[in-house]
Parts: sequence; structure tokens; C-alpha cells
Amino acid sequence: MLSWKAPQICIHIVCCLLFMIFPLLFMSNGKGYTELIAPATHYSYWLFCSCYICLFYFNRYYLMPGFFIPGRYISYAAMALLLCAGIFLLQPFDRLLRQKWAALPGGVEWVYVPPVIDITSLFIFFMIMALGAAITTTRRWQLTEQRALTAEREKIRAELSFLKAQVHPHFLYNTLNNIYTLALTKNNYTADSILRLSNIMRYITDDVIADYVPLPQEEACIRDYIALQQLRLRPGTVDYQVSGEMDRKLISPLILMTFVENVFKYGISKHLPETVTIRLNVKDHQIDFFCCNRIYREPTPTGSCGVGIANTRQRLALLYPQKHVLDITTNNNLYIVRLTLLTD
Repeated sequence: MLSWKAPQICIHIVCCLLFMIFPLLFMSNGKGYTELIAPATHYSYWLFCSCYICLFYFNRYYLMPGFFIPGRYISYAAMALLLCAGIFLLQPFDRLLRQKWAALPGGVEWVYVPPVIDITSLFIFFMIMALGAAITTTRRWQLTEQRALTAEREKIRAELSFLKAQVHPHFLYNTLNNIYTLALTKNNYTADSILRLSNIMRYITDDVIADYVPLPQEEACIRDYIALQQLRLRPGTVDYQVSGEMDRKLISPLILMTFVENVFKYGISKHLPETVTIRLNVKDHQIDFFCCNRIYREPTPTGSCGVGIANTRQRLALLYPQKHVLDITTNNNLYIVRLTLLTD
């Protein structure tokens, strides 16, 4: 169906004009202005132009979408043969070519020479039909590819929204439990904990809607979370270090937070003095994350930790295809996570 958009209409008009000018240039043979315009005064010129222009649009916007694209190939072939027979009988190119004119006292007069079998008209016919078929097929393929890409983007967006919806309540549930414990013991750092949680919640509600956020915002959230957890732990329990230049780096939100949260949920003991290690190293085109903790409590098969790690794996596969390496090992009762993200 013809799209009535101004740029496309202009392209069609220009192409038609070029097609109409071509036979005039061919027949004038480099002569003057009068000889250039003279062929356009005869019916054979308009027969030639109207035949092939109408043929192109009839094939492009009726035969192709109505017969060929739906798979009605026999009907399409029958219609094409009828058109070919019409061109064979009309012989538009031969009629145009065999018109001779001469300058007489009364003006330009045409002398007609009977045509012979017009092979050129049939050749132009097949070229016009092939051009219309090629344009229609290419356009249909482009629309199909565009719809497929749009559907894939929507699918990824829906999956990410679902995964984030699973991550957020799980993370907030654990954090609120910690603040609740501080409030019960009337700890002096309760207000500070609420402020840090407010910063984390602001980050979650305002920033993680996007697929990617500035890395400093993710790191600030991790720092607040660690500080929030350290309020209930002895000093020196967490060895957290950041190195490299984080400016202008982007990262998918809460990717690293899942592993940091896992450290505090399963790698901290109030009775055994064990230090957990968390490292974030930023390079030119790479982000390296490392964490190591002793396993004091095994997650249950249906526990939220397993869900969080599984969701993170899915998000990495969706947002960092072929651009991430995630290695999780459990050696000597140590839980070690190594994550490498390739960035632009």
C-alpha cells in the first residue's frame, strides 16, 4: 500500500520524471531544444511512458502484495502473462523508436513506420516487473526484520522488568530486617541507617528503571549497603576496596549488588572472626568485580539467594551478550565470585 509521506512522494515523482526524460534524450541524439521536445508531442511517447509507469505501480502495489506475497503464484503468473501479451501487442518502444519527424512549413509532422516484433519492449517489461518485485520483497524483508527486532527489544524489556521486580523486594526485605534489629536494641545508629536506606531506595526507585546507570551511582549504593551492614558487625569484618576511574562508565543496575548482598547473607558470622573481601577494579574497557567469603550458612534450594543469582545470570546474558565472564566457585568452604564486564 502506498505510503503518502512527503519524502516518499517526492522520490516517486522524481523517478517518474527521470523515466520520462530518458526517451527524450535518447531520441534527440544531442540535437537542439526543439528536437528534444518534439517527441513529447506525439501519442507514442505518452503511450511508452504511461505503459511502463502504470505497469510498475500495478505490479508493485497490486500484483505483488495481492498475489505473489500471499503465495498465489499461479494467479500472479497468469496476470503477468496477460500484461506481457498486452505489451507485445502495443509495442510501446518500437512505436516510439520508429516515429520520424521533420520540420515542415506547418511545423513538426510525424511520419509513422509500421512496427516489427518489438523485443526491446518485452525486455523493458521484464525489467520493470523484476524491479517492482525486488523493491517489494526488500521492503517486506525490512519490515519483517524491524518487527522482529522490536519484538525482541520488547521481550528483553519485559524480562528485565520482571527480573528487577524479583530483585528489589528481596534486597529491601533483608535491609529492613537489619534496621528493625537496630530499632529493637535502640541503637544510636538507627537514624544513620534509615538515611542510608533512603539513599539506597532513592537509587532503586529513580535510577534502576534504566537498563544502564553511571557506575559511580552503583558503587555509592554498594558503599551505603556495606556501611549499613557494618553497623551490626565488628570493625574490620569487611575489606572493601575500589580502584580505577569510574567516571563515564555505565553498568546495569543492581548487577553487583546481588553478589554483595549474598556475601552478607551467607558469609558473615557473629561468632567467628572472618573477614570478607570485596574488590571493584575499573579499567579502560573493563570492569572487574571480586568477592570472597567463607560459607557459614548454606542457602536452601528454594531460598532467595538462588533466585537472585539466577536472575543476575539472566540479566547478564540479556544485557552483556558475549561481553561478560561470570565465574562462581566454592573451594575449601569459600564462596568466590569473579565477574568481568566489557564496556565501550
